[in-house]
Amino acid sequence: MERPSDKIIVCRCEEVTLGAVRQWIAEGYHTFDELKRILRVGMGPCQGRGCREIVLREIAAMTGKQMSDIPPGSFRPLTRPVKIGAIADDGGE
Repeated sequence: MERPSDKIIVCRCEEVTLGAVRQWIAEGYHTFDELKRILRVGMGPCQGRGCREIVLREIAAMTGKQMSDIPPGSFRPLTRPVKIGAIADDGGE
């Protein structure tokens, strides 16, 4: 049975709901990286800065583990646009 909180979007970048996260945890996906591969949580522009804590907390609640015992998953540093002049060779030498 769907709970009202299942409709809450936990990953705004990829529009993943709490219900979807709960469903896959119930299916046996108990790490952030597993859920990332299935649901794309943490793969948007924020690289999980908005959803990682929420997803880890839900994994802990549903598995009975401490959050400190759950690996935080892998992530890449944020990127941002750089002006071409900052990396282009100016030919001055």
